[in-house]
Amino acid sequence: MDEVLVTGGSGFIALHCIQQLLDQGFKVRCTVRSEKKRLEVMKAMEHHSSNPDFLTIVFADLLLDEGWEDAVKGCRYVLHTASPFVTQAPTNEDVLIRPAVDGTIRLLNACTVHQVEKVVLTSSFAAICYGHAEHKIYDESDWTQYNDKSVTAYAKSKTLAEKTAWDFVQSLDEKRRFKLTVLNPVGVMGPMLSDDVGTTNAELLLLLKGKFPRVPKLHVGWVDVRDVAKAHITAMTCSNTDSERIILCEKEFWLVEIAEIFRKTGFLRPSLKEMPNIIMKILALFIRDLSGIANYVGQEIYANKDKAKGIFDWEFISIEESAAETAHQLDRMGLVD
Repeated sequence: MDEVLVTGGSGFIALHCIQQLLDQGFKVRCTVRSEKKRLEVMKAMEHHSSNPDFLTIVFADLLLDEGWEDAVKGCRYVLHTASPFVTQAPTNEDVLIRPAVDGTIRLLNACTVHQVEKVVLTSSFAAICYGHAEHKIYDESDWTQYNDKSVTAYAKSKTLAEKTAWDFVQSLDEKRRFKLTVLNPVGVMGPMLSDDVGTTNAELLLLLKGKFPRVPKLHVGWVDVRDVAKAHITAMTCSNTDSERIILCEKEFWLVEIAEIFRKTGFLRPSLKEMPNIIMKILALFIRDLSGIANYVGQEIYANKDKAKGIFDWEFISIEESAAETAHQLDRMGLVD
């Protein structure tokens, strides 16, 4: 039975990867940073997986050398999902960049030592679509211009981490080179497997609760977390994905359209009025939580979905279904009222 390492095991995407891997009969090892996170993962799999006994949890931190070789040893495949994600712009961008870049190097070094067959790295559409002078339908040949002043620290961290991974693999001689696939999901929503709401669903919760009297004029691509996890596992064993970047996107929406979906689902608090762009930019000067999105208000951003459709032979879950399911789960958790 093949064993798979999933890094950042308590994360939103990682938990779904672990669940699907376990249910397919894989042995799974995952990394966490603390005992609290270990218990979160165990509880989630006991509730949601048919094979929780196939799971082993080890401790490793992206900022520390210790633990990574032990985590990788014996694993045929690695799903590298671990990376910090925040919407608020940090005071020091290295808070995001150093774990993303240095952690990737630590993991990939361990993969060469223990002859891993393939690594699937979770990057982001944020490594593709930002900092460009002209807007277009972005595809896998595009890279975020991370030195542009409009690019957030998060987008910069994802871009640098992905470039680091590609450069690392290319620097290896043929005998030590493992296969690499990079997945670039857009905004990820969907049901949670733990009590941790996560960054993206926390933002959607604010919308559900009517915390935006006027909705920021943001245009965002979305994909369901279950499809993202399925894509990781498919890419892991599919040779057609070797050495490929693949955008994962079901559909783009203006944020007010997500509010409309919530309304149709029975949640009446989301506002259907949009905030003028200039007001959003002024507010971001005083509210740091808005600083990460203010640069992108009013911009229509589209992803080319052709490569994913050509490789993955299933229909992605519709965002209408995903948003409704997410809203009802947040409501059952007592978070909407």
